[in-house]
Amino acid sequence: MKLTTFETEAGIQLGVINEAGVLDVARAVAATGVACPASPDALYALGSAALPALTELLDAADAAHYRDEAELTFAPATPNPGKILCVGLNYKKHAAETGMPEPEYPVLFSKFNNALAAPDEDIPIQADWTTVDYESELGVVMGARARNVSVDEALDYVFGYCNMNDISERNLQMRSGQWLLGKTIDKFLPVGPCVVTADEIPDPQALSIKGWLNGELRQDSSTADMIFSVAEVIAYASQIMTLEAGDIISTGTPEGVIMGMETKLWMQPGDEYVVEVEGLGQLANRMVEA
Repeated sequence: MKLTTFETEAGIQLGVINEAGVLDVARAVAATGVACPASPDALYALGSAALPALTELLDAADAAHYRDEAELTFAPATPNPGKILCVGLNYKKHAAETGMPEPEYPVLFSKFNNALAAPDEDIPIQADWTTVDYESELGVVMGARARNVSVDEALDYVFGYCNMNDISERNLQMRSGQWLLGKTIDKFLPVGPCVVTADEIPDPQALSIKGWLNGELRQDSSTADMIFSVAEVIAYASQIMTLEAGDIISTGTPEGVIMGMETKLWMQPGDEYVVEVEGLGQLANRMVEA
């Protein structure tokens, strides 16, 4: 199942993408009476427990409950997560290109909700941000509360997966020992265009992950190159904090970022970056002047 969100005059609405178009979940719930969470917040708060009701709603819906995808303005696929965790230096070749040693433990840091951006949304760059970089990443959406879970059971807590672009301003990132300043700038975490439920992604460690800058392939790798698997990241984080349904984790970027290049031509207004993780569609965003 592919879940998305889109903008309306009434606010951000929940949708399901299939061959018929985009199911307007709130419209379908109102018309059918199916007891299904009708908003993104309600759905992600329930997490995986909401999927049976959503399946029932899909069976009950008819053509009148669908919208034309081409006419929609999409919102961030997960518009209001409780927590945003990110993993640094989590691909072997990426660690090598930065000249940093492979970490002994997952390098966890956070972004805040102000960093969320939608597919095709413009990303504003201030004139003094001169080292803006891209990072294609596999995103994980949690589907249930997880505390002290094992590696073997960790994937049972996943709701689904999505594309993310962990845009970074490297000078700000490296200004101190904490990376927050260069990471959680407004709109510096595009997410989407959809969340694909975990049943459609049986092995998150066997996905191609790519990124194009202005049509030039810059990142071309596989999630198999992760130092810490998705399951290991979830299990590790859950030993330290309670992960809740709807929390998202950006699991790191492969090699090919600008920071790792000998000649560094940083992103600037007018540049477009496209992220594609296998099975999750494409996430495109253009940089603009702030």
